[in-house]
Amino acid sequence: MDERSFQPDWMSAPGATIADILKRRKLSAERFAELTGYSQEQTDRLLNGRTAITVDVAKLLARTIGGSASFWISREQQFREDVARLQSLGRRDAANIWLSELPVKDMIKLGWVNSETTIEGKIAVCLRFFGVLDVNAWRAKYHDLLSAVSFRTSPTYPSEPGAVLAWLRYGEIKAEEIECKDWNAEKFSRELSTIRKLTRVKDPRSFVPELRKICADCGVAVVIARAPTGCRASGATRFISPKTALVLLSFRYLSDDQFWFTFYHEAGHLMLHSHKALFLEDGSDVTLREENEANRFAENILVPQDARSRLPKGPMTMTDIMRLAINLGISRGIVVGQLQHMKRIEAKKFNWMKRRYRWDQIEEFKLPAK
Repeated sequence: MDERSFQPDWMSAPGATIADILKRRKLSAERFAELTGYSQEQTDRLLNGRTAITVDVAKLLARTIGGSASFWISREQQFREDVARLQSLGRRDAANIWLSELPVKDMIKLGWVNSETTIEGKIAVCLRFFGVLDVNAWRAKYHDLLSAVSFRTSPTYPSEPGAVLAWLRYGEIKAEEIECKDWNAEKFSRELSTIRKLTRVKDPRSFVPELRKICADCGVAVVIARAPTGCRASGATRFISPKTALVLLSFRYLSDDQFWFTFYHEAGHLMLHSHKALFLEDGSDVTLREENEANRFAENILVPQDARSRLPKGPMTMTDIMRLAINLGISRGIVVGQLQHMKRIEAKKFNWMKRRYRWDQIEEFKLPAK
């Protein structure tokens, strides 16, 4: 985490992040104790934040549940600093600090909240945006998401949890406006092959409404929203109710291969993994088993294994790419992206075959002024 700039008005013990990871991996506290060699009492103290994370503990956590040792040390340091700092703050100061951690300028620019000139006004519109009465209520409501987002933050690709949460919240708001049927995994699985045909449609203004309609019939709300400053995410998946899933896409890279791979990656999470977890694609160096599985799911749908086995042995040509795209019924840009990932062609070769988008083709939904 980037502790130089990240000073939120909430505090979450490292044990909350550990508990979140155990929940995602369906590991009990007892099993965690076995993996670490801790007694049940030691485990409880660690999960409850009563035991500090030393260098040795950080290394142990990195080996047993993931993340780097430096991540866990920074997580502990941040928590201890927050405890000391918040004890000296009043309610107004805490609210001001909370506001500074949100991408307020972008939230206004993107139309998520109304423009306000005073600090009090900005606090009020942001609290209304998140659907809470005060900062304490916000902290309680988003505790689990904060833990999940904080775990994903890396020194290599720093994201700001407040910015990520704002993006996720906007996704929730827009998802509520989409009329969805109940989640139907079997139907969604069948429709994924139908959706592949949309990759050949050039204009997002044509394929996005169709993509949204197909997914809504399966219980999946597809929302596209530009990520604000401080949020590096290209996609996210979570269930916003027991019967409705949210797939949030940012069109971050503005190319067809990245957009469609991200969509199918998120679809992989829906089909393969827990419906209680948040899956966030933000370029971080925290790689979980679920992320690798979702990658393989997307790869196998876009360019199935049998097609990969029939690829020419020698260098791939433009004709080879065009022929493969036609045979698979997908865009040539996706074929190029997948071949680059497979290292069958160089990373800079044939990029002109990828379809590039513009934001004026994509940004069709704005939060109504209140």
